[in-house]
Amino acid sequence: MKHPLNKVIQTFEGSGIRRFFGMASQMKDVISLGVGEPDFETPWHIRERAIESIRKGQTFYTENSGLLELREGVAQFEKRHHNLEYDPKTEIMMTIGCSEAIDLAFRVMLDPGDEVIVVQPSYVSYIPSITLTGAKPVVLPLKEENKFRLTPQELENAITPKTKAVVISFPNNPTGAIMEENELRELAKVIKKHDIFVVSDEVYSELTYTDTPHFSIASVEGMKERTVVLNGFSKAFSMTGWRLGYAMAPEIIIQNMIKVRQYTTVAPTTFVQYAAIDAINDSDDDIEMMREAYNQRRRFLMNAFSKMGIACFEPEGAFYVFLNIKQFNMSSEEFCMRLLKDQKVAVVPGSAFGASGEGYVRISYAYSLDQLKKAMARLGEFIDAIRQENINS
Repeated sequence: MKHPLNKVIQTFEGSGIRRFFGMASQMKDVISLGVGEPDFETPWHIRERAIESIRKGQTFYTENSGLLELREGVAQFEKRHHNLEYDPKTEIMMTIGCSEAIDLAFRVMLDPGDEVIVVQPSYVSYIPSITLTGAKPVVLPLKEENKFRLTPQELENAITPKTKAVVISFPNNPTGAIMEENELRELAKVIKKHDIFVVSDEVYSELTYTDTPHFSIASVEGMKERTVVLNGFSKAFSMTGWRLGYAMAPEIIIQNMIKVRQYTTVAPTTFVQYAAIDAINDSDDDIEMMREAYNQRRRFLMNAFSKMGIACFEPEGAFYVFLNIKQFNMSSEEFCMRLLKDQKVAVVPGSAFGASGEGYVRISYAYSLDQLKKAMARLGEFIDAIRQENINS
Protein backbone atom coordinates (compact mmCIF):
# COMPACT_ATOMS: atom_id res chain seq x y z
CA MET A 1 0.00 0.00 0.00
CA LYS A 2 1.23 3.48 -0.81
CA HIS A 3 1.94 5.77 2.12
CA PRO A 4 -1.44 7.36 2.91
CA LEU A 5 -0.41 10.40 4.95
CA ASN A 6 -0.29 14.05 3.91
CA LYS A 7 3.06 14.80 2.29
CA VAL A 8 3.23 18.36 3.56
CA ILE A 9 2.67 17.38 7.18
CA GLN A 10 5.36 14.72 6.91
CA THR A 11 7.90 17.48 6.21
CA PHE A 12 7.17 19.19 9.54
CA GLU A 13 9.69 18.76 12.33
CA GLY A 14 8.62 18.29 15.92
CA SER A 15 8.74 21.28 18.25
CA GLY A 16 12.23 21.86 19.61
CA ILE A 17 10.65 23.33 22.74
CA ARG A 18 8.66 20.20 23.49
CA ARG A 19 11.60 17.93 22.67
CA PHE A 20 13.85 19.49 25.31
CA PHE A 21 11.00 19.70 27.78
CA GLY A 22 10.34 15.99 27.21
CA MET A 23 14.01 15.12 27.78
CA ALA A 24 14.12 17.18 30.96
CA SER A 25 11.00 15.51 32.33
CA GLN A 26 12.75 12.12 32.15
CA MET A 27 15.70 13.27 34.30
CA LYS A 28 15.92 13.79 38.05
CA ASP A 29 16.83 17.08 39.75
CA VAL A 30 16.40 19.10 36.55
CA ILE A 31 15.62 22.80 36.76
CA SER A 32 13.55 23.61 33.70
CA LEU A 33 13.47 27.14 32.35
CA GLY A 34 12.16 25.93 29.04
CA VAL A 35 8.40 26.29 28.87
CA GLY A 36 6.60 29.61 28.42
CA GLU A 37 3.96 28.96 31.04
CA PRO A 38 3.25 31.20 34.05
CA ASP A 39 4.07 29.63 37.40
CA PHE A 40 1.16 31.44 39.06
CA GLU A 41 -2.08 29.58 39.66
CA THR A 42 -5.10 30.94 37.85
CA PRO A 43 -6.60 33.59 40.18
CA TRP A 44 -9.16 32.00 42.50
CA HIS A 45 -12.07 34.23 41.51
CA ILE A 46 -11.72 32.92 37.94
CA ARG A 47 -11.70 29.30 39.09
CA GLU A 48 -14.73 29.97 41.29
CA ARG A 49 -16.68 31.27 38.32
CA ALA A 50 -15.90 28.08 36.37
CA ILE A 51 -17.08 25.93 39.27
CA GLU A 52 -20.24 28.01 39.59
CA SER A 53 -21.05 27.68 35.89
CA ILE A 54 -20.73 23.89 36.08
CA ARG A 55 -22.94 23.76 39.17
CA LYS A 56 -25.55 25.82 37.34
CA GLY A 57 -25.45 23.47 34.37
CA GLN A 58 -24.02 26.10 32.04
CA THR A 59 -22.43 23.41 29.91
CA PHE A 60 -24.27 23.63 26.60
CA TYR A 61 -22.99 24.89 23.26
CA THR A 62 -22.52 28.63 22.86
CA GLU A 63 -22.64 30.60 19.63
CA ASN A 64 -19.82 29.69 17.25
CA SER A 65 -18.25 33.05 18.02
CA GLY A 66 -18.50 32.54 21.79
CA LEU A 67 -20.61 34.06 24.56
CA LEU A 68 -21.71 37.59 23.71
CA GLU A 69 -21.18 38.71 27.33
CA LEU A 70 -17.57 37.59 27.09
CA ARG A 71 -17.04 39.28 23.73
CA GLU A 72 -18.45 42.46 25.23
CA GLY A 73 -15.96 42.14 28.08
CA VAL A 74 -13.11 41.68 25.60
CA ALA A 75 -14.23 44.79 23.68
CA GLN A 76 -14.25 46.85 26.88
CA PHE A 77 -10.86 45.47 28.00
CA GLU A 78 -9.22 46.25 24.66
CA LYS A 79 -10.70 49.75 24.62
CA ARG A 80 -9.51 50.39 28.18
CA HIS A 81 -6.04 48.93 27.77
CA HIS A 82 -5.12 49.51 24.11
CA ASN A 83 -7.57 52.08 22.74
CA LEU A 84 -8.97 49.54 20.26
CA GLU A 85 -12.64 49.67 19.29
CA TYR A 86 -14.34 46.52 18.01
CA ASP A 87 -17.99 45.56 17.75
CA PRO A 88 -18.41 42.51 20.02
CA LYS A 89 -21.31 41.24 17.90
CA THR A 90 -19.50 41.16 14.55
CA GLU A 91 -15.76 41.83 14.95
CA ILE A 92 -14.68 39.58 17.84
CA MET A 93 -14.68 35.80 18.16
CA MET A 94 -13.49 33.57 20.98
CA THR A 95 -11.07 30.80 20.02
CA ILE A 96 -9.54 27.70 21.55
CA GLY A 97 -6.33 29.39 22.56
CA CYS A 98 -4.49 31.89 20.42
CA SER A 99 -3.27 28.97 18.30
CA GLU A 100 -6.72 28.31 16.85
CA ALA A 101 -7.05 32.00 16.01
CA ILE A 102 -3.76 31.80 14.09
CA ASP A 103 -4.96 28.76 12.14
CA LEU A 104 -8.39 30.19 11.33
CA ALA A 105 -7.02 33.57 10.26
CA PHE A 106 -4.59 32.03 7.79
CA ARG A 107 -7.22 29.65 6.41
CA VAL A 108 -9.60 32.46 5.48
CA MET A 109 -7.01 35.00 4.29
CA LEU A 110 -4.67 32.90 2.15
CA ASP A 111 -4.77 31.12 -1.19
CA PRO A 112 -2.16 28.74 -2.60
CA GLY A 113 0.76 30.72 -3.97
CA ASP A 114 0.29 33.74 -1.71
CA GLU A 115 3.33 34.90 0.23
CA VAL A 116 3.28 35.76 3.93
CA ILE A 117 6.16 37.55 5.57
CA VAL A 118 7.01 36.08 8.98
CA VAL A 119 9.49 37.82 11.25
CA GLN A 120 11.88 35.47 13.06
CA PRO A 121 12.88 34.46 15.67
CA SER A 122 9.23 33.93 16.51
CA TYR A 123 6.57 31.56 17.77
CA VAL A 124 6.79 28.18 16.10
CA SER A 125 3.20 27.82 14.83
CA TYR A 126 3.10 30.51 12.16
CA ILE A 127 5.05 28.76 9.40
CA PRO A 128 3.31 25.34 9.63
CA SER A 129 -0.10 27.04 9.69
CA ILE A 130 0.75 29.10 6.60
CA THR A 131 2.22 26.10 4.79
CA LEU A 132 -0.94 24.03 5.33
CA THR A 133 -2.95 26.60 3.35
CA GLY A 134 -0.67 26.20 0.33
CA ALA A 135 0.73 29.69 0.81
CA LYS A 136 4.46 30.39 1.08
CA PRO A 137 6.04 31.72 4.28
CA VAL A 138 8.82 34.25 3.64
CA VAL A 139 11.14 34.53 6.62
CA LEU A 140 12.40 37.97 7.59
CA PRO A 141 15.19 37.70 10.19
CA LEU A 142 15.25 40.20 13.04
CA LYS A 143 18.64 41.47 14.23
CA GLU A 144 19.92 41.99 17.73
CA GLU A 145 21.59 45.26 16.69
CA ASN A 146 18.09 46.54 15.88
CA LYS A 147 16.79 45.34 19.26
CA PHE A 148 15.05 42.49 17.39
CA ARG A 149 12.61 45.05 15.98
CA LEU A 150 11.30 45.16 12.42
CA THR A 151 12.38 48.20 10.41
CA PRO A 152 10.31 49.75 7.60
CA GLN A 153 13.11 49.23 5.11
CA GLU A 154 13.43 45.54 5.97
CA LEU A 155 9.71 45.11 5.44
CA GLU A 156 9.77 47.10 2.20
CA ASN A 157 12.58 44.94 0.83
CA ALA A 158 10.70 41.71 1.62
CA ILE A 159 7.43 42.62 -0.11
CA THR A 160 6.76 41.23 -3.58
CA PRO A 161 3.69 41.29 -5.86
CA LYS A 162 2.68 37.97 -4.26
CA THR A 163 2.77 39.26 -0.67
CA LYS A 164 -0.64 38.89 0.98
CA ALA A 165 0.20 39.54 4.63
CA VAL A 166 2.86 40.07 7.24
CA VAL A 167 2.90 38.43 10.67
CA ILE A 168 4.24 40.52 13.55
CA SER A 169 4.43 39.38 17.16
CA PHE A 170 5.33 41.99 19.74
CA PRO A 171 6.01 41.65 22.60
CA ASN A 172 7.99 38.86 21.04
CA ASN A 173 8.48 35.23 21.91
CA PRO A 174 11.40 34.32 22.19
CA THR A 175 13.35 37.60 22.25
CA GLY A 176 11.24 39.70 24.62
CA ALA A 177 11.49 42.57 22.12
CA ILE A 178 8.77 45.19 21.83
CA MET A 179 7.97 47.82 19.22
CA GLU A 180 7.10 51.38 20.13
CA GLU A 181 4.28 53.49 18.74
CA ASN A 182 6.41 55.61 16.40
CA GLU A 183 8.01 52.48 14.91
CA LEU A 184 4.67 50.78 14.31
CA ARG A 185 3.33 53.92 12.67
CA GLU A 186 6.23 53.82 10.22
CA LEU A 187 5.58 50.14 9.48
CA ALA A 188 1.92 50.98 8.90
CA LYS A 189 2.91 53.38 6.12
CA VAL A 190 4.65 50.56 4.24
CA ILE A 191 1.75 48.16 4.85
CA LYS A 192 -0.86 50.61 3.58
CA LYS A 193 1.30 51.54 0.59
CA HIS A 194 1.36 47.92 -0.56
CA ASP A 195 -2.23 47.15 0.54
CA ILE A 196 -1.45 43.97 2.50
CA PHE A 197 -2.91 42.38 5.62
CA VAL A 198 -1.32 42.22 9.07
CA VAL A 199 -1.68 39.39 11.56
CA SER A 200 -0.63 40.91 14.87
CA ASP A 201 -0.08 38.39 17.67
CA GLU A 202 -0.38 40.41 20.88
CA VAL A 203 -0.77 37.62 23.44
CA TYR A 204 1.95 39.20 25.64
CA SER A 205 0.46 42.71 25.40
CA GLU A 206 -0.05 43.06 29.17
CA LEU A 207 3.51 42.00 30.01
CA THR A 208 5.73 44.97 29.19
CA TYR A 209 8.32 46.65 31.40
CA THR A 210 8.70 50.16 29.99
CA ASP A 211 7.11 53.45 30.98
CA THR A 212 4.61 53.28 28.11
CA PRO A 213 1.99 50.54 27.69
CA HIS A 214 1.74 48.22 24.70
CA PHE A 215 0.65 49.91 21.48
CA SER A 216 -1.30 47.97 18.86
CA ILE A 217 -0.72 48.59 15.16
CA ALA A 218 -4.48 48.18 14.66
CA SER A 219 -5.02 51.53 16.40
CA VAL A 220 -3.15 53.39 13.64
CA GLU A 221 -5.50 55.19 11.24
CA GLY A 222 -6.27 53.00 8.24
CA MET A 223 -4.96 49.81 9.83
CA LYS A 224 -7.98 48.33 11.58
CA GLU A 225 -9.55 47.29 8.26
CA ARG A 226 -6.44 45.30 7.28
CA THR A 227 -5.38 43.86 10.65
CA VAL A 228 -6.25 40.69 12.54
CA VAL A 229 -5.36 41.12 16.21
CA LEU A 230 -4.81 37.91 18.16
CA ASN A 231 -4.78 37.69 21.93
CA GLY A 232 -5.72 35.33 24.71
CA PHE A 233 -5.90 34.40 28.37
CA SER A 234 -2.91 32.05 28.69
CA LYS A 235 -0.11 34.46 29.56
CA ALA A 236 -1.48 37.58 31.27
CA PHE A 237 -4.23 35.72 33.16
CA SER A 238 -2.19 32.55 33.85
CA MET A 239 -4.76 30.34 32.13
CA THR A 240 -2.63 28.21 29.78
CA GLY A 241 -4.53 24.95 30.30
CA TRP A 242 -7.92 26.61 29.91
CA ARG A 243 -7.23 27.12 26.19
CA LEU A 244 -9.02 30.34 25.41
CA GLY A 245 -8.08 33.14 23.06
CA TYR A 246 -9.73 35.62 20.76
CA ALA A 247 -9.43 37.29 17.38
CA MET A 248 -10.46 40.84 16.50
CA ALA A 249 -10.77 41.80 12.85
CA PRO A 250 -13.04 43.32 10.22
CA GLU A 251 -16.46 41.68 10.08
CA ILE A 252 -15.82 39.93 6.77
CA ILE A 253 -12.77 38.16 8.19
CA ILE A 254 -14.44 37.20 11.46
CA GLN A 255 -17.54 35.88 9.70
CA ASN A 256 -15.43 33.69 7.45
CA MET A 257 -13.39 32.43 10.41
CA ILE A 258 -16.71 31.46 11.99
CA LYS A 259 -17.65 29.56 8.81
CA VAL A 260 -14.56 27.38 9.20
CA ARG A 261 -15.17 27.02 12.93
CA GLN A 262 -18.70 25.67 12.26
CA TYR A 263 -17.19 22.58 10.63
CA THR A 264 -14.26 22.06 13.00
CA THR A 265 -14.28 22.94 16.70
CA VAL A 266 -17.78 24.55 16.89
CA ALA A 267 -16.99 26.74 19.95
CA PRO A 268 -14.68 26.98 22.96
CA THR A 269 -15.61 25.12 26.15
CA THR A 270 -18.62 26.82 27.72
CA PHE A 271 -17.63 26.88 31.41
CA VAL A 272 -14.20 28.23 30.42
CA GLN A 273 -15.91 31.14 28.70
CA TYR A 274 -17.97 31.91 31.80
CA ALA A 275 -14.78 31.91 33.88
CA ALA A 276 -13.16 34.22 31.35
CA ILE A 277 -15.93 36.78 31.88
CA ASP A 278 -14.65 37.24 35.43
CA ALA A 279 -11.06 37.21 34.16
CA ILE A 280 -11.52 39.94 31.56
CA ASN A 281 -13.67 42.17 33.79
CA ASP A 282 -11.96 41.87 37.18
CA SER A 283 -8.30 40.90 36.89
CA ASP A 284 -6.37 44.14 36.42
CA ASP A 285 -4.86 43.82 39.92
CA ASP A 286 -3.92 40.17 39.31
CA ILE A 287 -2.23 41.06 36.03
CA GLU A 288 -0.27 43.88 37.65
CA MET A 289 0.88 41.63 40.50
CA MET A 290 2.20 39.04 38.04
CA ARG A 291 3.77 41.69 35.82
CA GLU A 292 5.68 43.16 38.76
CA ALA A 293 6.93 39.69 39.74
CA TYR A 294 8.12 38.98 36.19
CA ASN A 295 9.87 42.33 36.10
CA GLN A 296 11.71 41.53 39.34
CA ARG A 297 12.83 38.20 37.87
CA ARG A 298 13.86 39.89 34.62
CA ARG A 299 16.09 42.32 36.49
CA PHE A 300 17.59 39.48 38.51
CA LEU A 301 18.52 37.57 35.35
CA MET A 302 20.06 40.59 33.66
CA ASN A 303 22.21 41.17 36.74
CA ALA A 304 23.18 37.49 36.87
CA PHE A 305 24.30 37.48 33.21
CA SER A 306 26.28 40.65 33.81
CA LYS A 307 28.16 38.97 36.69
CA MET A 308 28.91 36.02 34.38
CA GLY A 309 30.44 38.43 31.87
CA ILE A 310 27.79 37.78 29.23
CA ALA A 311 26.49 40.78 27.31
CA CYS A 312 22.77 40.23 26.92
CA PHE A 313 19.96 41.95 25.01
CA GLU A 314 17.57 43.32 27.61
CA PRO A 315 13.99 42.14 27.00
CA GLU A 316 11.22 44.67 27.49
CA GLY A 317 8.21 42.37 27.19
CA ALA A 318 6.89 38.80 27.57
CA PHE A 319 8.85 36.63 30.05
CA TYR A 320 11.91 35.44 28.15
CA VAL A 321 15.58 36.29 27.83
CA PHE A 322 17.19 35.48 24.48
CA LEU A 323 20.78 34.88 25.53
CA ASN A 324 23.56 35.31 22.96
CA ILE A 325 25.93 32.32 23.31
CA LYS A 326 27.99 32.82 20.13
CA GLN A 327 31.17 33.46 22.14
CA PHE A 328 31.18 29.82 23.29
CA ASN A 329 31.73 28.40 19.78
CA MET A 330 28.98 25.81 19.80
CA SER A 331 25.54 25.55 18.27
CA SER A 332 22.55 26.51 20.34
CA GLU A 333 21.39 22.90 20.40
CA GLU A 334 24.80 21.65 21.55
CA PHE A 335 24.88 24.33 24.26
CA CYS A 336 21.44 23.31 25.53
CA MET A 337 22.24 19.61 25.41
CA ARG A 338 25.46 20.02 27.36
CA LEU A 339 23.85 22.32 29.91
CA LEU A 340 21.12 19.75 30.46
CA LYS A 341 23.54 16.85 30.83
CA ASP A 342 26.26 18.64 32.81
CA GLN A 343 24.21 20.86 35.11
CA LYS A 344 20.63 19.61 34.69
CA VAL A 345 19.26 22.96 33.57
CA ALA A 346 16.83 22.92 30.65
CA VAL A 347 16.58 25.89 28.28
CA VAL A 348 15.50 26.03 24.63
CA PRO A 349 17.82 26.34 21.61
CA GLY A 350 17.28 29.55 19.69
CA SER A 351 17.23 27.53 16.48
CA ALA A 352 13.82 26.17 17.54
CA PHE A 353 12.43 29.62 16.63
CA GLY A 354 13.94 29.80 13.16
CA ALA A 355 17.39 29.88 11.59
CA SER A 356 18.02 33.43 12.78
CA GLY A 357 17.74 32.15 16.35
CA GLU A 358 20.93 30.13 15.97
CA GLY A 359 23.57 31.35 18.40
CA TYR A 360 21.01 32.08 21.11
CA VAL A 361 19.11 30.19 23.80
CA ARG A 362 15.72 31.10 25.25
CA ILE A 363 15.46 31.27 29.02
CA SER A 364 12.01 31.68 30.52
CA TYR A 365 11.57 33.63 33.74
CA ALA A 366 8.04 32.38 34.28
CA TYR A 367 9.48 30.51 37.25
CA SER A 368 9.98 31.39 40.91
CA LEU A 369 12.88 33.62 41.92
CA ASP A 370 14.24 30.78 44.06
CA GLN A 371 14.25 28.45 41.06
CA LEU A 372 15.94 31.08 38.91
CA LYS A 373 18.66 31.63 41.52
CA LYS A 374 19.45 27.91 41.62
CA ALA A 375 19.46 27.71 37.82
CA MET A 376 21.79 30.72 37.47
CA ALA A 377 24.24 29.20 39.95
CA ARG A 378 24.38 26.05 37.83
CA LEU A 379 24.60 28.05 34.60
CA GLY A 380 27.49 30.06 36.06
CA GLU A 381 29.39 26.85 36.81
CA PHE A 382 28.69 25.60 33.30
CA ILE A 383 29.95 28.86 31.72
CA ASP A 384 33.13 28.76 33.84
CA ALA A 385 33.79 25.17 32.72
CA ILE A 386 33.27 26.03 29.04
CA ARG A 387 35.60 29.00 29.29
CA GLN A 388 38.24 26.83 30.96
CA GLU A 389 37.92 24.27 28.17
CA ASN A 390 38.48 26.98 25.58
CA ILE A 391 41.58 28.18 27.42
CA ASN A 392 43.01 24.67 27.57
CA SER A 393 42.23 23.77 23.95
